[in-house]
Amino acid sequence: MTRDNLLSRISINPNICSGTPCIRGHRIWVSLILDLLAAGETIETIIEEYPGIEKEDILACIAYGAEMVRDYVVEIPIGTHKEAKK
Repeated sequence: MTRDNLLSRISINPNICSGTPCIRGHRIWVSLILDLLAAGETIETIIEEYPGIEKEDILACIAYGAEMVRDYVVEIPIGTHKEAKK
């Protein structure tokens, strides 16, 4: 499935969830799916928890997230790290 096909699964409508990007035909936010994946949930588990969505919907959320950050950089503070013992 191409990036454009995946992105067509994402809907942004000001009358649905105040315009928050959602999986088309659902009120499931893209950010929710990305948060679940970041927390370690598997695609299979998410599909079980949200009946009606498909693997391609989750891949669409990932593709949407990639598009959102393509030309955007978030500065991440570099903390002090303990040097590994030799």
